[in-house]
Amino acid sequence: MIDIRDLTLGYPGVTVLEIPELTVADGALTYLLGLNGTGKTTLLRSICGVITPALGTIQVDGTLVRAHHTTPATLGLHIDYRAFDPRHTARRHLRWITRARGLPAGRVGDVLEIVGLARVADRRLGHYSLGMLQRVGIAAALLSEPRTLLLDEPLNGLDIAGIRWIRELLRDLADAGTCVLVATHLLDEVERNADHIVILGNRRILADQPFAHLMDTLGPGETSLEDVYLRIADLPTDIASGTAS
Repeated sequence: MIDIRDLTLGYPGVTVLEIPELTVADGALTYLLGLNGTGKTTLLRSICGVITPALGTIQVDGTLVRAHHTTPATLGLHIDYRAFDPRHTARRHLRWITRARGLPAGRVGDVLEIVGLARVADRRLGHYSLGMLQRVGIAAALLSEPRTLLLDEPLNGLDIAGIRWIRELLRDLADAGTCVLVATHLLDEVERNADHIVILGNRRILADQPFAHLMDTLGPGETSLEDVYLRIADLPTDIASGTAS
């Protein structure tokens, strides 16, 4: 579980996001939505301790997150598909992480099987496609068998088979009790398997609701999550229609 209280994120003279209260529950697949620049990645980075909040506290499974200290043991994360040495193989990359985090080396083979990379695990990462790098990042996030999982745009670069695979993986993890928080722009996929939705905009949380409850707010002429999202985000018509100059 992720528990956030009185959080302010920003840079000198600039406030990116203010969150008085947010709880991301265990046993649920929560999607984090928002336009580029609304603070999705900043929020994820603060949860895993990469960014120091200006104010407030973050707890992951009851452990207070302290920026630039050890990642909470129960947290798995994949927030940057570029965070790889292209000279390393997938197996070497994952072995390095297990040593750094004090995890059992045997988990490397397990997660390579889970993400479908066992047969190409000794190929250098510089020769991997974006979709394959996403799978390596997800494998790294799963090494610790996390109780809480953070993923930033994990669907980018995946083909149809890969999207179906991660859909089933995330569903299985959430159903098994894992707290899963995923930032994405792919609303069609969100509609398929979301339990809960958090929408960011205007430096704050615009919506924090179960998916079913959010869809119950469909207004006249609205038929999809995209319609609800555009209304809640209060986007100008020209932007929403893609005609902005």
